Amino acid sequence: MNDVLRETINTKYPSKSEPAVDWTHISRLMLQSRALDEIEEKELVPEKLVFNQFSARGHDFAQILLGSLLTHPHDGATGYYRSRPFVMSLGIHLDDVVASPMAKAGGYSDGRDIGVVCNFPNANRKGAMLFPMCGGVGAQYTPISGWAQSILYHKNQLNDSSYSGAIAVSMGGDSSMSTSGFWAALNISTTNNLPHLFYIEDNGYGISVPQEVQTPGGDQVANLKAYKNLKIIDGDGTDPELTPVLIKEAVEYVRSGQGTCLLRLKVPRLCGHTFQDTQTYKDADFIASEQSRDPLPKLKGYLLNNGFMTADEWQDLEDESYRDIRHSVDKAKQREQPDPDNLTRFVYAEKDQVQLRGGLAASGHTFPAQSDQPKPEGSRLNMLTAIRKTLDNELETNPKVIVFGEDVGPKGGVHAATLGLNEKFGNQRVFDTSLSEEGIIGRSVGLALSGLMPVPEIQFRKYAEPAAEQLSDTGIMRWRTNNQFAAPMVVRIPGGFARRGDPWHSMSDEVEWAHKVGWQLAMPSNAEDAVGLLRYALRDNNPTIFFEHRSLLDNSWSRRPYPGDDYVIPFGQAKTILSGSALTVVCWGAMVERCEKAALSLDMSVEVIDLRTIQPWDKEAILTSVEKTGRCLIVHEDNKTAGFGAEIAATLADELFFSLDAPIQRLTMPDIPNPHNFLLLEKAVPSEQKIALTMQKLIEV
Repeated sequence: MNDVLRETINTKYPSKSEPAVDWTHISRLMLQSRALDEIEEKELVPEKLVFNQFSARGHDFAQILLGSLLTHPHDGATGYYRSRPFVMSLGIHLDDVVASPMAKAGGYSDGRDIGVVCNFPNANRKGAMLFPMCGGVGAQYTPISGWAQSILYHKNQLNDSSYSGAIAVSMGGDSSMSTSGFWAALNISTTNNLPHLFYIEDNGYGISVPQEVQTPGGDQVANLKAYKNLKIIDGDGTDPELTPVLIKEAVEYVRSGQGTCLLRLKVPRLCGHTFQDTQTYKDADFIASEQSRDPLPKLKGYLLNNGFMTADEWQDLEDESYRDIRHSVDKAKQREQPDPDNLTRFVYAEKDQVQLRGGLAASGHTFPAQSDQPKPEGSRLNMLTAIRKTLDNELETNPKVIVFGEDVGPKGGVHAATLGLNEKFGNQRVFDTSLSEEGIIGRSVGLALSGLMPVPEIQFRKYAEPAAEQLSDTGIMRWRTNNQFAAPMVVRIPGGFARRGDPWHSMSDEVEWAHKVGWQLAMPSNAEDAVGLLRYALRDNNPTIFFEHRSLLDNSWSRRPYPGDDYVIPFGQAKTILSGSALTVVCWGAMVERCEKAALSLDMSVEVIDLRTIQPWDKEAILTSVEKTGRCLIVHEDNKTAGFGAEIAATLADELFFSLDAPIQRLTMPDIPNPHNFLLLEKAVPSEQKIALTMQKLIEV
C-alpha cells in the first residue's frame, strides 16, 4: 500500500484500516467470473445455448468483496441482472451458476427463468439468502426493506436473539435510483432506521442513457446528502486498497445497528449493457478511460507488488479458474432439459412439498384447531366488524401476523376495519406506512420471505395499480423459482361501488387478479363468509387478494352472527344461496344480494350460487347446477368485456354445450368506469329489477 493512501485510510478510517481479506478467494471468484463471461460470449451465445448474457466486468471486484462479508445466517440480499459475481460469492454451486443461463434442468429455476435472474435460498443458513431476482429495474429495493424490518421484528417482537447483527443488502445500478422502488425503499428504511445497506454500482449509464438525464447534475448520491437517517459512503469500486475499506465500513455500520447506509462505488462497465450492445453511444476516448479502470489488472498488480502472491501463483490461479469453469460448462451441456410434464407445477402451493423459504409453512408454523362448520354466536355483525374481529383473533393467536397500510394504525383505517387494533397490539404489529403502494407490497414480500404473515391494506382497488409490478412478481415467485421461494400474504383491498361511485374509489376489476398467476382471490358477500375466507387466507400457503366490497361493509343483508374463532372456508367452494331447477345464476360480491332478491321476487325455481372465491373458482358446482337447469345467467359488477363471467361462459360452452337449453347470458356493468352521479350509477350497475327481468326472459326462452 502506498504511503499517501495508507495515511488517508488511517486518518479517515482509523479503526478500519487494512481489513483482513482472503485475496486468493476473492481473486479466484473474479477470475472464474471473467472466464465464464469469455466462454459465454465466444462460445455459448454464438451456439445459441445462452440467450441473455450480462457481463459484470468492472463491477465484479467490489461485488465479490461485499458478498464475502455477508456471513450472518439471517443476512438477506437482493441483486439484479448484473450481480452474478456477487451471487457466486454467496456460495452458490458453480455448476448451477453455469447451467442456469443455458436453461438446463436444476439450477436457479429449472429452466423457467432467465439465467442471470438468480436466487439462493441458502437453506443451511451459512450466510446470506439471495431473494429471487426480478426482471424489472428497481423491483429489488422494497422487498429488502421488508427483510430489514423483519430482522428487527424477529429480534425484538419474537425475542429471537439470533437475528442480532443481521443486515439487509440491496444491489442496484445508478440509474435504478430513478425508480419508484428505490425511493419507496429509501423512505421505508430511513424513516424506520432499518439495518439496510443500499449498494449502488455507479457506471454512469442506464443502458445508453447517461446520469445527466436521470438526475440534476448527474449525481443522484450528491443530491441525497441532506437525507435524514442515511449515512453515505462514497468512493472508488476498483481500488484494491481503498475499496475493501469502504465496503467494510458500510457493512459494519449497518451491522452495528446504527441504521441505514448508502454505499456508492464508481465502477466502469467494461462491456455493453448486454452482449449484443455495441456501445456506439460512447466515444472511443471514454471507452478507453473505462478500460484503464479495469479492477482485474489493478488487483493483480496490487497482489504481486505487495507480496500477497507471485506471478506464477497468479497464473496458476488463473489457469485453475478457467479449468473449473470449463469443466462446469462441459457438465452443463450434458445436463438434461427440464421435464415439460412439470411445467404447470408450483403455480400454487403443494401440500406434500413445501417451499424452502418464505411464509409460515416453510418455518413449520402450526395453527389452532379449525373447522369448516360455523358455530354462530351473538348478534348479527356487519361485515366490517366481522373482518376486524377476525384480524383481532389472528393477531392474538399468531405473533407472526402483522397488519399495515396507509391510515390503518391509530385511525383504524378509512373504513374502520382496523379500529382499535393498533392500540391493542402496538406499533410493531399494526402500523401506518408511507403513501406508496409499491412500498406497501414490496415490503410485504420481504416480511413474508422472513417467515412472517404480512396483511397489507391497499386503501382502494384503484390504488393497487402503482403496486402492479410487486404484485405480479409475488404471484409468480413460487413458479419461477421452482418452489424454492414463496411469499404468502393477504392483501386486503376495499373496492366496488358504495352509496356513490366514481372512477377512483369504486373500481371492481377483479378479473385482473384472476388473471395474475399465483394469486388467490376471495370476494365474500356476507359477514360469515368474510370471517371464514379471511381466516383461511391468513393460514394458507399462497398469496391472496381479499376483496372487501364497500357497499357490503355495513349492509344489513350481509350481516351474520360471528361463526366462531375456528371457522374457515376452504377456497374454491361455492355456496348455493337458493336451490332451483329452471335457471342457474352465478354471482359474487355485491351482486349476490341482488340476485337472491330478484330470484325470490319471481318464484320461478331459480338456483343462485355465490362463488365466494374467483381464484380458485368452484367449476364443479357450476357445471353440476347448469347440467341440472340447462340455463345459466352470470351476473357481475365488473365490465363485461373479458370480465370473469366470460371465463365461466367459455367453460360452460366447452364442457356442457349439448346440455344447454338456452344461450349463456351475462349481465354486467357496461365497459365504462364507475360513474359518480347516483342515477348514472343505478343505470350502470345491474339492479334487482334488471336482474329479475333477465332471469324471466332466459327461463321463458
